[in-house]
Amino acid sequence: MNVLFIYSLYNFSISSTDISSTEKPIKSYELIYFGISYISSFLKEHGHSTKLIVLNRMTGKRNKKIIDEYINKFKPKIIVFTAVSTEYNFITTIAKYVKKYFPDIYLLIGGPHVSLNPEEVLGNFDALCIGEGEIAILKLVSQLEKNINPSNIRNLWIRHGSKIEKNPTQPFLQNLDILPFPDREMWKEWIENPDARYSILLGRGCPFECTYCCNHALKKLASGLYVRYRSPENIIKEIRDILKQNTNINEIYFEVETIGVNKKWLMDLCDKLQLFNMTLKKPLFFGANIRITPNMDFREIFQNLKKSNFRFINIGLESGSVRVRRKILNRNYSNEDIVNAVTLARENGLQVSFFNLIGIPGETLSDFKETIEMNRKCLPDWLMNYIFYPYPGTKLFDLCEKQGLLKQSLSTDVERRKSIFDMPDFSKKQIERGYIWFEYFVYKGHKPTYELLLKVTLNKIYSNYYLLRLIIMYKTLLLRFKDKLILSD
Repeated sequence: MNVLFIYSLYNFSISSTDISSTEKPIKSYELIYFGISYISSFLKEHGHSTKLIVLNRMTGKRNKKIIDEYINKFKPKIIVFTAVSTEYNFITTIAKYVKKYFPDIYLLIGGPHVSLNPEEVLGNFDALCIGEGEIAILKLVSQLEKNINPSNIRNLWIRHGSKIEKNPTQPFLQNLDILPFPDREMWKEWIENPDARYSILLGRGCPFECTYCCNHALKKLASGLYVRYRSPENIIKEIRDILKQNTNINEIYFEVETIGVNKKWLMDLCDKLQLFNMTLKKPLFFGANIRITPNMDFREIFQNLKKSNFRFINIGLESGSVRVRRKILNRNYSNEDIVNAVTLARENGLQVSFFNLIGIPGETLSDFKETIEMNRKCLPDWLMNYIFYPYPGTKLFDLCEKQGLLKQSLSTDVERRKSIFDMPDFSKKQIERGYIWFEYFVYKGHKPTYELLLKVTLNKIYSNYYLLRLIIMYKTLLLRFKDKLILSD
């Protein structure tokens, strides 16, 4: 049976002014969404055909044209949507459009927002998936293929007229090695640079309960162990599979909440990566996230990461204020722990990047200055900065509601690049200025001034929704003009 996936994201790049650019929405295979990729490969393994549409809510009417084209050519019997909280409203408008003009197509939606807020969702869809979707969606597709009215499928809530069949969830899948590798072929036509860095998912679940994240709620959706890792042998096998498809890549990012939770597993993985790299003419580089925890032996970990050719690690500093981390974010480590980890990483030849979160509920301007100070002290090789956004299903979302910070509906325009509320000791204006000038404050005196001011300018543009729309319209017109010239030739 033909199954169409629809995925939406909110991004675009203004870094290229070349109108010959393909303007494909996803920059590299590193950024594919693993949830639907695993479901697609699982369906293909069982004889079904799949296709993918990637939509961007910034591109307006073009989305409906793409949908019409794919549905008319591929003729899917079911469309599977996925959505994070900030994409849900947009996805809902797409589902309504499909239901109006293609009423015979069965519509299912899944993803973290749906899993945590199912009561709000089902009105626009025929079914929704709570938690992991491989087995549940395969059963649904099998029933639809046999023209059976779908029923009695764990993890699914199913609409029957005005009634909703709410099935219980099945236990979390424990052996991730039984799954086929994620379907990267489905993303091919949406990727701008197919030779750039790839990503591989090492496992599922997170043992920590940071208040800005929904893992604490997701792990309650089903029984069984929530934090699971694939075997090193299975990971190496996937790397081999990727290299068969593309010999041009030189780096793989290991997608995992933190690579250091299970030290024995990590040491085994490093050993096998080292041996594997020895078989290649051009060894691969690797990178991953690592969580800083007190009393962890980072020296041994970083030595093993380096010998297996890791190039970098990402560290979630989030805030340089110990008070904010411990009392608000539920992240229990000291600034000394951060400095020691960075020092040891660099002693072992690893590059270090920081994640920083700005405008956290309860954060003050003084706390923010501590974040700048910690970044200046460590001088990470690069930064990834975001303004706090309260996602439904997180503890900080509940705190924002309790404190009356959410006085109006949440805007998804330039998400995580603009503040959505004011705080007594850290105003919206101060938060946004801190975001725009962050790298200038951190690297002033360490990087060329012109480079830092260019970053400030780009941050200002990316934080302005209406300016972004104008730039998109301008680039779209240029691309259309280029196409007309080509046709006239």
